[in-house]
Amino acid sequence: MENNQIRQLIRQELPLVLRQDREFREWVRSLMQEQYADKVETESRFDRLLDELRRDREENTRKWEANQQELRAMREEQERKWEANQQELRIMREEQERKWEANQQELRAMREEQERKWEEQNRKWEANQQELRAMREEQERKWEEQNRKWEEQNRKWEENTARLDRILDTIEAQARKHDQGIGALGARWGMQAEQSFRNGLKGILERSFGVEVLNVTEYDDAGEVFGHPDQVELDLIIFNGTLILCEIKSSMSKSDMYAFERKVAFYERHHDRKADRKLVISPMVDPKAQEIAQKLGIEVYSYADSVKL
Repeated sequence: MENNQIRQLIRQELPLVLRQDREFREWVRSLMQEQYADKVETESRFDRLLDELRRDREENTRKWEANQQELRAMREEQERKWEANQQELRIMREEQERKWEANQQELRAMREEQERKWEEQNRKWEANQQELRAMREEQERKWEEQNRKWEEQNRKWEENTARLDRILDTIEAQARKHDQGIGALGARWGMQAEQSFRNGLKGILERSFGVEVLNVTEYDDAGEVFGHPDQVELDLIIFNGTLILCEIKSSMSKSDMYAFERKVAFYERHHDRKADRKLVISPMVDPKAQEIAQKLGIEVYSYADSVKL
């Protein structure tokens, strides 16, 4: 306990104790007699003690008020700093909100630009699609025109065939013995035409250009080409180490094109040699077979197409 507190306690409790406790009062009197000569001097000392206590109390009061003022000043300074911090936080928040709004505007601008680019890209894609549709329609028109020409040729062929049939009927009436030969002529026409073209190609290339033309027939025991054991026939053109595998037919369908590709793979596996080119020579090639040939890397020559060695 501090001295000031002790003095304050004595000042408060001493009068009461002196009035109520006689022994204590006598003890204080004897004690005061040792220090003071008489009552006047004792009273004077008490007065000085009380004055000292009053001064201490006033000093304590002054210090307490000074502490209170210092606390108020500290509180006011703290409030000022807090207000300054709040102001700084408001400024920072406003700045953050301004930056966030600027970022949002930039994002909106980027999104609008992206949407514009997407619209432009879609427009170009739609234009390309229209162009592709136009090209496809033009190609279909050409195919229809070609088919129409083929149908016209077939019609003429059928008319010619009918005319020949009538002639054959007349000849049959006159010469029954020739009927079987004339009937077989139509059945062998396709094979004879293929063989004729093959022989002509062999004669021209071998005699005039020194190109070796071979017609090879091998037996497919495992059924790799047709799914069952059968003969595999291929035409080979060999020139300066270049190997060209050919298929010469009067007509080519989609399944014929796949069969030719399997023939090529069969020959390459069994002879351990890669073909440099794959050719199909036919006056009649189905459009779907043309698409398959492009995917498989097969060159197709029809009508007036020329073959370059």
